[in-house]
Amino acid sequence: MDKLILGEAVRTIDQRYRLSIPPELVAALAAKRGECILAKEQPGCLSLWDSTTWQARLDEGVELVQSKILARRLDGRLEDVQRLGRMLSTRHTPVQLAGRGRLVVPEGFREFLGAEPSSEVVVIGAAVCVEIWQPERWSQYVGDQMPGFRQLMDQLVG
Repeated sequence: MDKLILGEAVRTIDQRYRLSIPPELVAALAAKRGECILAKEQPGCLSLWDSTTWQARLDEGVELVQSKILARRLDGRLEDVQRLGRMLSTRHTPVQLAGRGRLVVPEGFREFLGAEPSSEVVVIGAAVCVEIWQPERWSQYVGDQMPGFRQLMDQLVG
């Protein structure tokens, strides 16, 4: 990541579940040939990642879990490992950004986002990725986080 991805825009999802990501956010992703990863973050929020960045983070995490399994440090935690596997299997999908940063939100991700055709979403630069939020969820998130913003900024900068 060369620089923080920042910005906010309201977009409308069309009848084919497409939306246009603002050009400055698309450029910040540095996506090769428009290839990105779309991930489920929390109900009402999807994130869009540069595919190389996402794959590196995923590979690192999977390698760490596999080494713990081989070292028998996760014995007795089969249910947790299965839950992790389920989430890794269904949490993300490759997507292609078409001309003008147009993204088609795939089935399964549409429901998670909670957006219907002709509805608005908020597209946010979230420093390391681009997020797509259902407006009510975004407003709630900002309201919950704003009181601690100054302290977070001081911790990260200081």
